[in-house]
Amino acid sequence: RLKMVTVSSDRVDFTHPIPGGTLVELIGNVVRVGTTSLQVRVELYVEQMYSDERLLAVTGSFTFVAVDEQRRPTPLRPAAVATEPASH
Repeated sequence: RLKMVTVSSDRVDFTHPIPGGTLVELIGNVVRVGTTSLQVRVELYVEQMYSDERLLAVTGSFTFVAVDEQRRPTPLRPAAVATEPASH
């Protein structure tokens, strides 16, 4: 595991309100891997507890940089980079 810090949020779009009491699903996919950084595209879906309707409410793009103990950029190790997009 590597420590990562957020260096930018390139864009966050709110396209649908998220009322209290709703369920949300957050999905993040690694879309670009550099020498020390990676870019993650995030989608947040909202749905009512007893409904099948699922709406895309928020999208965003974030860049993270791997850092060492001195908080300097450090190269990503091949084992630290997933081969498939992660979904949580």
